[in-house]
Amino acid sequence: MDDETPWRMFEALRRTEPVHWNPEHDGGRGFWSLTRHADIVAADRDSGTFTSEKFVNLEEVDERQAAIRRSMLETDGPRHMALRRIMQREFTPRAIAGYATFLRGLTGRTLDAALAKGTFDFVAEIAADFPINVLARMLDVPDDDTRRLIDWGNRIIANTDPEYADVLLHSAESERYRDLPFRSPASLEVFEYGRELAARRRGGAGTDLISRLVNQTPMDGEPLSDRDFDNYFLLLVVAGNETTRHAITHAMRALIDHPEQAERLRADPDLMPTAVEEFLRWASPVYHFRRTATRDTELNGTPIREGDKVVLWFASGNRDESVFTDPDRFDVTRAPNDHITFGKGGPHYCMGAALARLEMRIMFEELLPRLSDIRVSGDVRRVRSNFVNGIKHMPVTVTLA
Repeated sequence: MDDETPWRMFEALRRTEPVHWNPEHDGGRGFWSLTRHADIVAADRDSGTFTSEKFVNLEEVDERQAAIRRSMLETDGPRHMALRRIMQREFTPRAIAGYATFLRGLTGRTLDAALAKGTFDFVAEIAADFPINVLARMLDVPDDDTRRLIDWGNRIIANTDPEYADVLLHSAESERYRDLPFRSPASLEVFEYGRELAARRRGGAGTDLISRLVNQTPMDGEPLSDRDFDNYFLLLVVAGNETTRHAITHAMRALIDHPEQAERLRADPDLMPTAVEEFLRWASPVYHFRRTATRDTELNGTPIREGDKVVLWFASGNRDESVFTDPDRFDVTRAPNDHITFGKGGPHYCMGAALARLEMRIMFEELLPRLSDIRVSGDVRRVRSNFVNGIKHMPVTVTLA
């Protein structure tokens, strides 16, 4: 196991204190950590008791900030469902299947360019390049804009990583940006870009995601405000790229570290859908989301008070010994595989799950047959974050089949 990852800590908490109080030393009031699969699933499904309305990262926001920064992620109940429905049809497995031919062609072009170099950064040349081009197509924006989309995602999500962040979270300067998502000034650039797209698409007959946002009234009859559009668009830009990119990178590193598993997939390509589920469990690209208790309650006999922050460590649930046999073993044949990378049965289940699965399946169906060998050829550097489980640089050297 990687010394920089929290798996040993999670294992200890699951065994000794699965509902654990974490004090905070940056001004926060502290939070409860849920590390067992069953507790995480129960809390995720019960939005009446564990709400997202008080925000889903650890930062505590006041009511004014909440009103300004609220996206679909920080909404529950009928309004949340109405906001999901705007896009939900575009992300069903049936709708996503229509992208398969495009995805396979895009994958081929991405791999052709990267593999020809022999030695390259897997993140920059493959893992980041591929999903952002899919998103660009769904947004109907020029291919030339993909670099900007990647840069914005890095700067916004990795707000605790000095290599990426314009302003580090918890720094004095971040107070200037407290009304922006992740307190990142890059959000302003995303808002401006989205507004320009919206102005051109409004009133048109387009079927891209932007056109649907600006021309469709949510099912509850309450139109999106300008602020609603800003936050929805930013969510699409960030969520549509960051998580899949990290999952692809972690999957490739696991296959490098476990070459016998790569050989199994080459020998039996029909295993790939099963392997993708193991990729997703193993990667756990989002460590956690936070909820807030709406009433006094308890979990595993531990009292939780109304207003307490409760953090669902999905990454820990994906290594729970009571659910997964030998959970620290990477096994592309693992079945069943009840991972909770996308959530599980709750109202906030990841809308992009079908797309992520298809992207990963096609990527590795196309990549593995081209390689006779792939090795890490430099320092693998992780994103400095307790929110995203990301790798930002992974130099590799390949030998083609």
